[in-house]
Amino acid sequence: MIKKLQLSLQTMNLVLGFMVWVIISSLMPFIREDINIPVGSLAMVTAVPVVLGSILRIPLGYYANIVGARIIFMVSFILLLFPVFYISRADSMADLIIGGLFLGIGGAVFSVGVTSLPKYYPKEKHGLVNGIYGMGNIGTAITTFSAPVVATQIGWQSTVQLYMILLAAFIVLNFFLGDRREVKVKTPIIEQIKGVYKNEKLWFFSLFYFITFGSFVAFTVYLPNFLVANFDLSKVDAGIRTAGFIALATFLRPVGGWLADRFQPLFLLVGTFAMYTIAAIVLAFSPSIGLYTIGSLAIAVSAGIGNGVIFKLVPFYFNKQAGIANGIVSMMGGLGGFFPPLMLSAIHGITGQYSIGFMLLSQVALASLIIVVWMYYQDKLALVSEVFDSTAQGILVTDPSGYIKTVNPAFTRLTGYEADEVLGQRPSILKSGRQSQDFYSQMWAEIKQHGVWQGAIWNKRKNGEEYVQWLNISAVKDETGEDVRYVGTFSELNQQQLKA
Repeated sequence: MIKKLQLSLQTMNLVLGFMVWVIISSLMPFIREDINIPVGSLAMVTAVPVVLGSILRIPLGYYANIVGARIIFMVSFILLLFPVFYISRADSMADLIIGGLFLGIGGAVFSVGVTSLPKYYPKEKHGLVNGIYGMGNIGTAITTFSAPVVATQIGWQSTVQLYMILLAAFIVLNFFLGDRREVKVKTPIIEQIKGVYKNEKLWFFSLFYFITFGSFVAFTVYLPNFLVANFDLSKVDAGIRTAGFIALATFLRPVGGWLADRFQPLFLLVGTFAMYTIAAIVLAFSPSIGLYTIGSLAIAVSAGIGNGVIFKLVPFYFNKQAGIANGIVSMMGGLGGFFPPLMLSAIHGITGQYSIGFMLLSQVALASLIIVVWMYYQDKLALVSEVFDSTAQGILVTDPSGYIKTVNPAFTRLTGYEADEVLGQRPSILKSGRQSQDFYSQMWAEIKQHGVWQGAIWNKRKNGEEYVQWLNISAVKDETGEDVRYVGTFSELNQQQLKA
């Protein structure tokens, strides 16, 4: 029974973590009425919680495997009580920066669930499960929408203190309902890092999540104040619009995971980054509120689906190092939410507009699109290579002139010749001398006429031992019908097969 509750419990844990994570940015219009924050420092104050929320994802993901999600969530919520209380008493920008830094713990808990929950489900459901858990992102929408409404009634300080009650309640919930018997994985962290850091896919996935989740966080932090300052919207209206952006991206996350369970995930990312590129270009031209809304919603769709797809890919490629890989990828996503607001603020301070920043986003998205296409075809080539290398039949490939271009490991096992000994040679190096020249002439005449030949033939190994093999030779033609290479596949025939 406890195991069946984990998806719901951990998703609600993430909801709370993200609710706490964005307290400052959601209440900033109210906080600025009491605390003097220069316009140039505004982006820094609202982005600070993202720093620790990103960096801590690596150790939290790792220790979720060591001690279990129950302990990590409980300890995280206990620690969050202190910065929440501190912020409720803040009276300076320095207080907000210090308290906001430790609010990052709320965002860091993301890596706990994506490490823990796949243990409870088969691989073909990991995309959907991580997508459902990722819906905990809705916590940012809840705070963004509700905190300003509550603050208009009781003030922002009292609103912040309400989160302490929620944290205490979830500490109790995890104590009683968390899984005490979760499967533990105790591979040393250094070994896990060594097992993943040289894998280029880890860094590609980190880049993709830097964009998808990073833009989700960045827009969450940046939209409330931007909409008020640039479109003269009310604080509550800006909060509602931001909450709509967050809700759309959040609810599409499990859709992305579900799609990734059923279709080629990399192909889905091609569509995601194509949409990103176009949407960012639209935003770069500083459109009216209508077009700006369409561009922002397109970013939300791309972020939601992209986030779900990526966390199908991470456990698929890094099953044995899921904790550390999830931590690194999700850390990069968090940092993706830290830098864009600062960059946009700096660009606006220099140029007086945000166009250059959005154009940079479009170019990074376009670069990611190119990388995904490259990875897609690399995976297809890798599959062909795996089949080539693992087949039990010997394979040799020659050019049209009959010179050997490549052989597979089974060729070496059957003939005794290493690849470097036969590359550039003709297959005649294998001849036993038992077949006449007419035999070979007829063989090649049939290949030229029909494109294929098969039959038994005597050949010899490197050590001089003669043996009979069943040989298939096929001609590979180009679009004009010309032979561009020949592929020979063979296997050894034993005495019983010869008699048959």
